[in-house]
Amino acid sequence: MITMTEIAKLTGVSQPTVSRVLNGNTAVNPQIRERVLACAREHEFQPNIIAQSLVGSRTHLIGVVLTDISNAFFADLVKYLEQEARKSGYSLILFNSNYDPEQERESLAVVQRYRVDGLIAVPVDERSDQWNTQIRRLSIPTVVITRQVEGMDCVYVSHREAGAQVGRHLWEEGYEEYLFFGTTRDVKYQGFAEELKKHDPEFEQKLTVIASKEEAAVAAALKVYFHQERGRTGIFAYNDRRAVQMLGILQRMGVRIPEQAGLVGFDNTYMCEYVFPRLSSVSQPNEEMAAWAMRRLIRKIEEPKRCETAENRALKATLVCRGSSKK
Repeated sequence: MITMTEIAKLTGVSQPTVSRVLNGNTAVNPQIRERVLACAREHEFQPNIIAQSLVGSRTHLIGVVLTDISNAFFADLVKYLEQEARKSGYSLILFNSNYDPEQERESLAVVQRYRVDGLIAVPVDERSDQWNTQIRRLSIPTVVITRQVEGMDCVYVSHREAGAQVGRHLWEEGYEEYLFFGTTRDVKYQGFAEELKKHDPEFEQKLTVIASKEEAAVAAALKVYFHQERGRTGIFAYNDRRAVQMLGILQRMGVRIPEQAGLVGFDNTYMCEYVFPRLSSVSQPNEEMAAWAMRRLIRKIEEPKRCETAENRALKATLVCRGSSKK
């Protein structure tokens, strides 16, 4: 592999000049700069990232810490983050916390050891003291994505407003009882419940919550639920993966969709189009969210004095209604 010293010999310029060119300094004479870059391309020069980081240079690496990479929504998000990063010459290092605060803590420690230039994070719990303390101790330019964090740059959709859209839809479709698949701490649930309380004063008496993710536990809870005399039930699952899980269980039980039960997921992932009936779901603007997050982060890295005030960017979610909840 060719070195900067060898490029300097081949192009007839000094090694410090080669270093400045390959580290993005645009003040070098354009003809010399092009000669150095052409030589580097021809010989497939690869910078020593570790060596650069040890002397304080940028690594052009961005850490991305997600909560669940097995969720198709996050895989889609990473695709758009990587596309945007590549435009500015940055690469990603990906970490998966698996919704585990301790695993998240370890991931953030590794991010720091790699001396990444910036961090994009989906916190397990953005309200926890542990996360807030650690993220600020990192002293790395950071943008939070899909969550709202006061005092930090972040881009997200309002889960409360999105949950309200689902509640309104199920009410308008004439569902008489309600089931939420998730926890009541979820802001999606809070928006869902607040909206339905506006329309149905008896909402709380008509609501059932299933918090477990385990297949057997979910199936047992649904069997008990539908063994009773029930009105037409509107179901909201906190993501598409769980909605598809529930759809399969309901179909095996012989529950008719959407005649007996209507189902809405969250994230509008590709799987919504490949189940029957097709799954209603809340769509987030993934590409727009990823582009804003990456552009903001790169600007924080490259122009820190222009980004001293945190920006809080709220985007709009859209409910996509399909056959699982709409006749």
